[in-house]
Amino acid sequence: MTFSEKIRSSREMLEISQTELAEQVGVSRRTIVAYEAGEATARKSTIAKLARVLKVSTKFLSDENCNDPLADIEKDPYVEQARALYGGTGARDMEALLRDNTALFAGGELSQDEKDAFFEAITQAYFASKNEARRKFGPKG
Repeated sequence: MTFSEKIRSSREMLEISQTELAEQVGVSRRTIVAYEAGEATARKSTIAKLARVLKVSTKFLSDENCNDPLADIEKDPYVEQARALYGGTGARDMEALLRDNTALFAGGELSQDEKDAFFEAITQAYFASKNEARRKFGPKG
């Protein structure tokens, strides 16, 4: 399923109009029309907003091979928190940290509470190291 098909089908399942989706995401109706027609693809920050409004994961919207609307949805709030504090670089760093460290549990089962605690610990460690780098080396560190 393509990005455009996922946007359209998710919106229709929620029974909201293109105008309502546009207002909730903070883009124009024309932008939503372009997404659904396959004429445009959203930036990562807009994909995150679309995912939140459409109640699907960013992975679902951004990965054409992903067919599970809730795949990795538990990671999205942590990535968005990093984006809010450190921009696109912070979001990419957090995505990589969560993806790479989740592999440590391959084959094992974790409860949702255990996953949340793990993601929170990784997030706090990342923020602490970023803040320490800023303190030591200035705002760009």
